[in-house]
Amino acid sequence: MVSTDQVWDWLSEVPDPEIPVVSVTELGIIREVAWEGDTLKVAVTPTYSGCPATAVIDLMVEEKLREKGVEKIALERRLSPPWTTDWITEGARDKLRAYGIAPPVDGTASDGRMGRAARLSGSNLTIACPRCGSSTTEKVSQYGSTPCKAAYVCRDCLEPFDYFKCH
Repeated sequence: MVSTDQVWDWLSEVPDPEIPVVSVTELGIIREVAWEGDTLKVAVTPTYSGCPATAVIDLMVEEKLREKGVEKIALERRLSPPWTTDWITEGARDKLRAYGIAPPVDGTASDGRMGRAARLSGSNLTIACPRCGSSTTEKVSQYGSTPCKAAYVCRDCLEPFDYFKCH
């Protein structure tokens, strides 16, 4: 029987199907790995309950584990606590930025207070452009290339980009 640390290493090779530069472990959606007898249990928390990528992620996780020789696998969909962008690793945030996606603003996901305070005061969160770093950006749509993202444009370099919205 392989160690759960080895299983975590294997799962770190499974890319997110929508943003393949980050893995499912870096996104924090793999919540737990444990052996129960001869069955490997893997708890997966989707980024939101209607995420269309959830079935693909489950399939990719199962394929990776079978490729490594694990025969008995039980995937559990864990909805509580709900996934939050605070679970995204720092390394994944750097990868998102390098890929052209602005990562979630730190500290805005847990309870949304910072975002609400900004909206109530008439201001918006400052989203830095992932390409040039400018903070002179503007939201052009609440939805970007996927429901998890908003569309922004940089007023300095004029490039459009997605912002990974806080949850």
